[in-house]
Amino acid sequence: MKTRGAVVTKSPGKWEIVDIDLDEPRQGELLIKMAASGLCHSDDHMTTGDMPPGLLPFAGGHEGSAVVIGVGPNTPGWEVGDHLVMSFLPGCGRCRWCASGMQNLCDLGAHVLTGCRPDGSYRLSIDGKPIGQAAGISTFCEHSLIDVHSAIKIDKDLPLDKAALVGCGVGTGWGSAVNSAEVKPGHTVIVMGIGGIGINAVQGAAHAGALHVIAVDPVALKREMAERVGATHSFASIEEATEFAQSVTNGQGADSAIVTVGVVHAEHISGAFQAIRKAGTVVVTGIGPVEEKLSVPAFELTLFQKRVQGALFGASSPSRDIPWMLMLYQQGRLNLDDLITSRYKLDDINQGYADMHAGKNIRGVIIYD
Repeated sequence: MKTRGAVVTKSPGKWEIVDIDLDEPRQGELLIKMAASGLCHSDDHMTTGDMPPGLLPFAGGHEGSAVVIGVGPNTPGWEVGDHLVMSFLPGCGRCRWCASGMQNLCDLGAHVLTGCRPDGSYRLSIDGKPIGQAAGISTFCEHSLIDVHSAIKIDKDLPLDKAALVGCGVGTGWGSAVNSAEVKPGHTVIVMGIGGIGINAVQGAAHAGALHVIAVDPVALKREMAERVGATHSFASIEEATEFAQSVTNGQGADSAIVTVGVVHAEHISGAFQAIRKAGTVVVTGIGPVEEKLSVPAFELTLFQKRVQGALFGASSPSRDIPWMLMLYQQGRLNLDDLITSRYKLDDINQGYADMHAGKNIRGVIIYD
């Protein structure tokens, strides 16, 4: 079948709306009609050149919800009409990482940026030539063809626009606090960068019982939003946040600092490193340019026993944690309703990203008819 989708044809470049051909679903695959897709900063990295895709053209989007309209042969457990959230990190359930409870590191994740299936085949094409499929799901398309390893079935009474957010932003931010930073009751936590990821790191830290949840962002709207969902304090700079954290910890500093800025540079990590106490943790969740190098004082790293920890999807296991997060939402313990600041049509995707860069959005979302 044919569909419409947003692709990047060169990097750096912009999103272009084009007609795309989809294959028929094979065994273990689902044909889906997209309901909503989050405008995540990770996709923007493909247009800026910070994280170039493996194949051009490349159909973007990796955070979304959908309805099943076709099921491949010999694919049990799925039927037309099922609702789902896509995980941008597939889970095979068999590799070393899945078996160890670290599904976010599943070996299938090696193809997130290559645009192809594990066997090297493609499912999307333009004029007979294959194009890359972001994370194997491409949520910036009106329809897509996905592997069941990337699909999480959800209750049909959940609002699909809100449910889409747990496919990346919510789990990445929440898990960065709860899993990677290991926030405990009474902790002092700094979250740097209050966008679609950072706002949920704030929620996760508050949920875990942090005494001080300190949001850092130069944009007043984002600081206000952070305080609405759990931040106890907010500042425009990491220097102000560090000073406050030290003032409430007898000069020690924060227990953890979570870096969720849109484009990570060495100075962000250095600032977070200076903000934490002895044996504290810096969690680096945001993505920077491929060539960016980390710089921290080795002397302090060793003698103060500090830790710098990367976080992919907040060290969450999608098939377990996505349903958990949606249950927390249903119980009123996770705020998804206030996270969507703007809704867009697919044709307005570049405006959505312009608004993100202008600091107007916590999370912009494409809504499909």
